[in-house]
Amino acid sequence: MARGRREGPATAAPSWPALSAAGARDEQARMPFVYAGRPVGSVARAHLALLRAQAPWLVERAGALHGEAVGDAALAALHARLREAGAIVAWRDELFPLFDPATLEPLARIERAAARFWGTLTLGAHANGYVRGADGRPSHLWIARRSPLKATDPNLLDNLVGGGVPAGQTPREALVREGFEEAGLAPARMAAAVHAGALGLERDIREGFQQEWLYVFDLELPAGVEPRNQDGEVAEFHLLPVDEVADVVACTEAMTTDAALVTIDFLLRHGLLGRLGAEGVAALQRRVDARRVHSGPAAPGGR
Repeated sequence: MARGRREGPATAAPSWPALSAAGARDEQARMPFVYAGRPVGSVARAHLALLRAQAPWLVERAGALHGEAVGDAALAALHARLREAGAIVAWRDELFPLFDPATLEPLARIERAAARFWGTLTLGAHANGYVRGADGRPSHLWIARRSPLKATDPNLLDNLVGGGVPAGQTPREALVREGFEEAGLAPARMAAAVHAGALGLERDIREGFQQEWLYVFDLELPAGVEPRNQDGEVAEFHLLPVDEVADVVACTEAMTTDAALVTIDFLLRHGLLGRLGAEGVAALQRRVDARRVHSGPAAPGGR
């Protein structure tokens, strides 16, 4: 654990790169994917020839790729073949729901990495871990550095706790589990996390396409309580002043896009960006609000 270690001074005007990255996509490069009559995601047009050979039950119709409900086993077999072909990367051996985004009804269970291939909706749960100052306001944030061995975003900075929501868990249940695995925090302490809404990403990534709702939580930690990683996925934790964290997310890409988005939202909600001036704060708030998930059903246990 280190306190107050800087990533380097912010010298450029704030550009908030995570807000641009959260919606960066080439819509012409992908075709809508409809499963069991439900629009669920999209596939790269570059993969259509491979899919024609590997999955004859998929049909291109009316500008979209349609697939009947073939069941979990058939999908798993297809995904194994696509992995062998190099089309599905960063394999995780974790099952995630294949959601209907309009209802959050799970239509199947698929390998986590396959969700990026199909561009289907996934859920994440992130906690901003903070310490209050003498004035009662958040003064420091606990920031993790991801392990260099992580399949995605190795070595980048991250929130205190953050992870995907697998099949069979709610966002809060996933947060409690990740709280111990990533930070050594007991379920009783994680129970104090306060739900603060959800933020959406729709962006091209190396693994395919990320369509994700990030369920955001705030967790106050008393001074003296230090997170300790348990599963090897975090290299180290730093307790950083909020202004220093603001510099990181404003002007660098040192933090994962997901975590930076969650952090910017935290800084705004707690009134910690006054140095931007009223107009600057309002402009940034509009950009964050554009990523807020307002409609659709809430995932059970999100609050």
